[in-house]
Amino acid sequence: MIFLKNNSEIEKLYYAGQIVKETLLMLEENIVPGVTTLDLDKMAEEFILSKKSKPGFKGLYGYPFTLCTSVDDEVVHGLPNNEKLEQGQIVGIDVGSIYDDYYGDHAKTFSVGTVDLQTKKLMDITKECLYKGIEQAQIGNRIGDIGYAIQQHAENHGFSVVRELVGHGIGKKLHEEPQVPNFGVKGNGVLIEDGMCLAIEPMINMGSCEVYTKPDDWTICTKDGKLSAHFEHSIAITKNGIKILSK
Repeated sequence: MIFLKNNSEIEKLYYAGQIVKETLLMLEENIVPGVTTLDLDKMAEEFILSKKSKPGFKGLYGYPFTLCTSVDDEVVHGLPNNEKLEQGQIVGIDVGSIYDDYYGDHAKTFSVGTVDLQTKKLMDITKECLYKGIEQAQIGNRIGDIGYAIQQHAENHGFSVVRELVGHGIGKKLHEEPQVPNFGVKGNGVLIEDGMCLAIEPMINMGSCEVYTKPDDWTICTKDGKLSAHFEHSIAITKNGIKILSK
């Protein structure tokens, strides 16, 4: 069932979205060679709690951390650990918050120091894919329009779209209907309506689209070991246009 949100609910989602936006801005300054993802996780948890909010992921489905930290060939759901980040790596950080029972959800891929040109291109195109998808989240369009725009942009630049993982509705639950795939057919899927709130999150691979799950039962990686990038915004679709909740 899809829950359409009123203005009051969208404001709460916006506040939760601003908390995760500020969390990633704070972390960005600390993503340097030598830091561990466990260090970043602790910083994020303390920051979110200081904003009178709660970490949105910790404890959800049994997940033990505040952040998902996915390094290099890890696509999403990477577990923070004590390994030091190294110059030239990339790390995707996904973070959630709960404010007044509503969720914020936001992700970015960061470089650790400088990265090579192809890695930078992967990050740039994935971010562009996110905004191509958001542009299609218009009243009267279909969910397939979002996925089509993302897929076309990624594949036109020689990258592939992960199929097993999708975006989602967001509200009092982190994951609500509808599912929002990052691939699709124009004009297909659920009708986009006023009050619909979505988390759009392209996961784009440098090589094959195939993935597997590590023995920790959380971390999803590319099968070919090539890099993957992930960007995500939560948005609200309104009669006045698209409101990016985590921008």
